[in-house]
Amino acid sequence: MNENLKEEIKIRKTKKEKKHSSIIFDIFIEKFFLIIGLSCLVILFLIMLFLVKEGVPLFSKISLTDFLTGSEWYPTSENPRFGVLPLIIASVSVTILASAISIPLSLAVAIYLAELAGSRLREIVKPVVEIIASIPSVVIGFFGMVVIAPFLMEKFDIDSGLNMFNAAAMLAFMAIPTIASISEDAISSVPVSLKEASYALGANRWQTIFHVTLPASLSGIWTAIILGISRVIGETMVVLMVAGGATLIPHSIFDPVRPLTSNIAAEMAEAEVGGIHYNALFAIGLILFVITFMFNLAADYLSNKYKFKSN
Repeated sequence: MNENLKEEIKIRKTKKEKKHSSIIFDIFIEKFFLIIGLSCLVILFLIMLFLVKEGVPLFSKISLTDFLTGSEWYPTSENPRFGVLPLIIASVSVTILASAISIPLSLAVAIYLAELAGSRLREIVKPVVEIIASIPSVVIGFFGMVVIAPFLMEKFDIDSGLNMFNAAAMLAFMAIPTIASISEDAISSVPVSLKEASYALGANRWQTIFHVTLPASLSGIWTAIILGISRVIGETMVVLMVAGGATLIPHSIFDPVRPLTSNIAAEMAEAEVGGIHYNALFAIGLILFVITFMFNLAADYLSNKYKFKSN
């Protein structure tokens, strides 16, 4: 009897020690991830402070209005001009055109993989789509220079194949895997009970997809689209290689352009540290920071607005 009691006490003591060590481990993991999260916020805040510190001094020499609305960018001339309007229009135009190409194709791929493709085909196509996302941007830019640019010059009889359309096509190619993969996950996560209820009411497959599945997954789809567009806006190497590099306001999709990111990459090496040109490039970086921050806010708002809630 005493031996059984001792054994029971020993077992309870062991369980108590394991529980205590588990609690300590949980607290350690919680604090570790808290530190990592706070570190990310601190690093982001320091980057923002650095951009402000290096970019804001420009506006003591040039007004913000002239900087944002000026149509000429000649930083190294005898009379330097720092108008970023052509660069902003180029970035917006390339982003809109790339989005118009990538979003419909991405959603088509996502719907096919989630709702129409067989399981065996899905297991092959989904990894391939995700592997495409890992292709280095310099390789995509090289493809645009060597293959797409001559094709555009031959088929559309234009002077240069390095233009807005080429850049938008390459950026769309980069964005499609991101948007398609995340959208497919969102569509696949829609409860089967909703689809079965739709079929029970007499809806066919396409009616169910467009009136039940897609509305229920809008939160994830919007998040995927915003992430894809954010990647398009922030991409540097592709637009540097295939956009043409002209700091002019475009009048056609076949005009050469220079988006904000490529302008920073092209000129930072030749800018004198602390000079007005240097400050102007960091002011452009500040504009990009604000744009991407606004996109992240939009993604958070749309994600919460269209979030599917089930009982």
